Amino acid sequence: MARTREGGDPQLVTNGVTRSTWRRFVRASNWHRYYQAALVGADLLAVLLSSVIAVNLTHSPSAGFDTDNQLHFFYLTVWLLLPLAWLLSLWGTGSYDRRYFGMGNEEFKRTIRASMFMLALVSFAALTFKADVSRVAVAVILLVAAVLVCAFRYAARYGLHRMRAAGKGVQRVLLIGAYPEALEVYRTVRRASAAGLVPVGIYVTEGASSVRNLDTPVPVFAGTDVVTCAEQLEADTLAVCGSASADASDLRRLAWQLEGTGRDLVVAPQLTDIAGPRVHIRPVEGLPLLHVEEPKISGIGWLIKNVLDISSSVLGLVLLSPLLLGVAIAIKTDSPGPVFFRQNRVGRDGETFSCWKFRTMYIDAEERQAALMMHNETDGLLFKMKDDPRITNVGKWLRRTSIDEIPQLINVVRGEMSLVGPRPLPAENGDFLGDVRRRLLVRPGITGLWQVSGRSDLSWDDAVRLDLYYVDNWSLTTDLQILFRTIAVVLRRKGAY
Repeated sequence: MARTREGGDPQLVTNGVTRSTWRRFVRASNWHRYYQAALVGADLLAVLLSSVIAVNLTHSPSAGFDTDNQLHFFYLTVWLLLPLAWLLSLWGTGSYDRRYFGMGNEEFKRTIRASMFMLALVSFAALTFKADVSRVAVAVILLVAAVLVCAFRYAARYGLHRMRAAGKGVQRVLLIGAYPEALEVYRTVRRASAAGLVPVGIYVTEGASSVRNLDTPVPVFAGTDVVTCAEQLEADTLAVCGSASADASDLRRLAWQLEGTGRDLVVAPQLTDIAGPRVHIRPVEGLPLLHVEEPKISGIGWLIKNVLDISSSVLGLVLLSPLLLGVAIAIKTDSPGPVFFRQNRVGRDGETFSCWKFRTMYIDAEERQAALMMHNETDGLLFKMKDDPRITNVGKWLRRTSIDEIPQLINVVRGEMSLVGPRPLPAENGDFLGDVRRRLLVRPGITGLWQVSGRSDLSWDDAVRLDLYYVDNWSLTTDLQILFRTIAVVLRRKGAY
């Protein structure tokens, strides 16, 4: 896979030994340093704001510090020692690790872990020195600091995503492996633009002759030194794809060659659409075994999901009843026909149920669909058309605002659907073969990954991939994230027609 590097940087030798230890800390890409500095400033501001709130809005925040010297120590603690302790705690839990910037929950998990550490630290200090401090002030300053740190980091992540959309703050990646495997990794990372991985080339390890006449999305290289190729492309990350990492000695030598160059080495195994929490590294005698856990669609988390589904749906139906009544009147006034449209859909374990929606089409819509099939703008089992003449005037507004989906709360209360899950497909589309059947392991949802990732703008294959990803990697945290993202998607009205 990789050849021995000859010449190049005088600080390196080709036997895998880096002469300059300092060069191990020099990286080809330094964007993360500015982002880390911005995070430190945001975290410091968050902690100081929490001190301002605690000092000014709580009753007797300096209780227990009676003398002038003790009062000076109180302000020293609030304005200097506590903020420094927060920054050290965040640093100690890895909250500034560049690997977690921009994607996933790990950054916020580590931030919450730092908050727990600060709570334990303050409690231990108060107990050790027998300080009769204001418990309300301590609770406010720690809780507000934790909330503000997470909020500021969320805002920073949003800014990072905007930067990456503009081509800044990204990692330039050289993909290494067989062309089909490298191309699959290319497509995957291009779909996740927020990750900041931008493929700039493919280094083919086998079958180079079959790629010569292909129209490739990025330049393809073969037969040259890998590290030299990365230098020419200004790639700061080398990604070994699939079976290219089969020879352990080649991969180890490539890692040696990259020492001191400031370039990262990552391995992309042939395990697509499996989330991080299910994947664990288990080293055995120097052999890193990749352990993949089974999907967890049971247990206490699943019980909490069911309780939240039913309670939230009942509350939603009660609170939204005036809106539902107004929509019903508008539908009856706009066109003849029933208020609700009920269609047989496939639910969990293949059982069919009647899915409730507000009627958005004329009553003869089913008969007119056959004449419009040539105008179908999507693939797969669904029919979608942006300017569908069967949609009523009120129906267009209902679809743009997604209000037509609200009656599905009835299905959630009846246990036929969930707030979050795969999209429910019509039962008349026939048997669900192959991978599509796996989505029937869970109840379909009013919202889901496909809704917050493009809705009707997605292809059938992408929609199925997202539904299967949800089933294989379900967690209560994922459901909450999707619910929050749904609000933003509904407000933007993207892909709703």
